[in-house]
Amino acid sequence: MEIRYQSTRSSGETVTASQAILKGLAEDGGLYVPTVIPGLDCSLEEISKMDYQETAYQVMKQFFTDFTEDELKTCINRAYDDKFDTKEIAPLVQKDGVYYLELFHGATIAFKDMALSILPHLLTTSAKKNKITNQIVILTATSGDTGKAALAGFADVEGTRIIVFYPKNGVSAIQERQMITQKGSNTFVVGITGNFDDAQSGVKAMFNNKELAKVMDEKGYQFSSANSINIGRLVPQVVYYVYSYTRLLAKGEVESGEPVNFVVPTGNFGNILAAFYAKNMGVPVGKLICASNENKVLFDFFETGVYDRNREFILTSSPSMDILISSNLERLLYMLSGGNAEATQERMNALSGEGKYAITDEMRGQMKDFVGGWAGEAQTAAEIKRVYEASGYVMDTHTAVASAVYHDYRAKTKDTAKTVIASTASPYKFATSVMTAIDEKYRGMDDFTLIDELQKTSGVKIPKAVEEIRSAPVLHDTVCETADMQKTVEKILGL
Repeated sequence: MEIRYQSTRSSGETVTASQAILKGLAEDGGLYVPTVIPGLDCSLEEISKMDYQETAYQVMKQFFTDFTEDELKTCINRAYDDKFDTKEIAPLVQKDGVYYLELFHGATIAFKDMALSILPHLLTTSAKKNKITNQIVILTATSGDTGKAALAGFADVEGTRIIVFYPKNGVSAIQERQMITQKGSNTFVVGITGNFDDAQSGVKAMFNNKELAKVMDEKGYQFSSANSINIGRLVPQVVYYVYSYTRLLAKGEVESGEPVNFVVPTGNFGNILAAFYAKNMGVPVGKLICASNENKVLFDFFETGVYDRNREFILTSSPSMDILISSNLERLLYMLSGGNAEATQERMNALSGEGKYAITDEMRGQMKDFVGGWAGEAQTAAEIKRVYEASGYVMDTHTAVASAVYHDYRAKTKDTAKTVIASTASPYKFATSVMTAIDEKYRGMDDFTLIDELQKTSGVKIPKAVEEIRSAPVLHDTVCETADMQKTVEKILGL
């Protein structure tokens, strides 16, 4: 069965998977969603005998139906190779009574590698399939991790350029250094004076600018996206939920059909939406626990049915979750409304206009799979320390938010179902916050001294991604005002 894709904001024509990947964002500003979420065509027991690459093929072939078997397997094998430091790709580690799904074993030590290792291959294959001759310009905003993972994935990929915008004072020192030292003649990194939401809004405005698109086309360019608004980013994330469940099955940790809870530290809503897609494909998912930091716009939404971004933007120690506009939530709203594009468009207009929207009681009733929770800065730091002292396991700040939220949830509900926490970044990426949480004596030390201390504390070797940036020269030092983002892109592309 061919799976086609349509915009969340119009009920017009549908496109193929490769066309949706190429476009990134629909022309009406909506996000592409599959007209139906497909099921798996083999059992979870069969998948439990497969490795990560084979599992990825079983999932992705259901969504990307206009790719040949050879095309898709080539993309998968090029993505999930020895750039990951473990053959498992995403190990499942049991500590402190839960399972941590470690999604940070790729080239940039964050979960974004799981999808951004394959997106360049999906994109260049899609361009060939659709006879695209323009150079593809990847335009993306990052709250810290997407940027570096996208830069690493697209560096020197023929027929592409990549421009990444990030909040100049809104990412960790290691995250920034990873981006500004990025090699590649086709890579461009720009700091902006605003926050992540400003960067994301600026990028979306450029995608929706028809006049800019016309000028770019005349010069031989077209935009595509590496953010999780691109369906080519979202579908690869579905894989690791199928994979983690089937690992539990293979180890005899769960019986066939036994539901498992997933806890996901959440900012842009893509990662937890992928878990919801996995459930719809047939994975026995119990609760999807959406963990927020102090920017708890999603927690409030699950509690009240009102999404309201009119609040103070708080910079936290878990910057990848410092987001007030969770773009992928639009895909869930569309599903909850029964595919009502007009209602979705109205809510998105309200969000950009008044900064808020409400959903119906009927839609809220369909969100019973989801539970919201949040953890403040002190609770996050305390959780890093607690888990380390209890088990010797060192986690990053985002994982700690999820862990704290889960233990609160379990205490309140007495839900003892097996639970997987998505561990979205290596503690090395946030060494300062992690080490000072474990012991105040580390406060004030420089980042690379703390990285050495973290190795002693955790017993985990310093990742190659961190060692490389110790002495790497700064190659990108451009900073612009939010209002000048388009001018900056025009200058980079010579428009």
